[in-house]
Amino acid sequence: MSVPILIIAIIVLAIASRGVRIFQEYERGVVFRLGRLVSCRGPGLSFVIPVIEKMIRIDMRIVALTVAPQDVITRDNVSVKVAAVVYFRVINPNNTIVEVENYLFATSQIAQTTLRSVCGQAELDEILSQREKINARIHEIIDAQTNPWGIKVALVAVKDIDLPQSMQRAMAKQAEAERERRAKVIHAEGEFQAAERLSNAAQVMAKQPVALHLRFLQALSQVAVEKNETIILPVPIDLLRSVFKPKAEAQLQNQDEGRQRVQS
Repeated sequence: MSVPILIIAIIVLAIASRGVRIFQEYERGVVFRLGRLVSCRGPGLSFVIPVIEKMIRIDMRIVALTVAPQDVITRDNVSVKVAAVVYFRVINPNNTIVEVENYLFATSQIAQTTLRSVCGQAELDEILSQREKINARIHEIIDAQTNPWGIKVALVAVKDIDLPQSMQRAMAKQAEAERERRAKVIHAEGEFQAAERLSNAAQVMAKQPVALHLRFLQALSQVAVEKNETIILPVPIDLLRSVFKPKAEAQLQNQDEGRQRVQS
């Protein structure tokens, strides 16, 4: 083999080796031949004709795109900063390359504008308490906008909501007032139930006077447990009546007998 032929063979092999491409399982290659879209290749081994064909690699894995905090004025005129994260992946590499110049930047811009628009149409309480609804709405809009680009949005999540200091203080006062209201309601309910129980107990004791004496004896036993120097005993009037009533009746009877004797 002559030297020129050997040189030509080496050059051809070098050029051909430059056209060898290896694609990972999660990669695809969009190939253009003289400026015209040819095909999407991969994964595995592929060959691109040098100079004539041009190949652009596309990662098919899910991308986590962080949406920077956006200044939003809610429907009830509250200024907040809202940040979110968008998870998406490329499902049609050909459209991703042909239809949009930079799909990452374009998706980021769509996510920012949609986040401001959706949060601006909602009230602050809705943003704070109904995040799933807000996420679903943003997801629907972004997915519809990026679908012609060969992009599928998997998930959208609002992750941070920054409130002004004045609004945080107002919400803290509101929460404190709500807790106080609940405490007062619970206390009043307890007082009502206690009064109802005491009323029922009073009715039972009124029907059974012995129960009042037993309760009095129980109170005495509880007081006797403590080491007290002075003990004040609350004596029920009914108990005193049961003691002094017979003596009073006897005195009245004696007085009546004496009057009868005087008159006779």
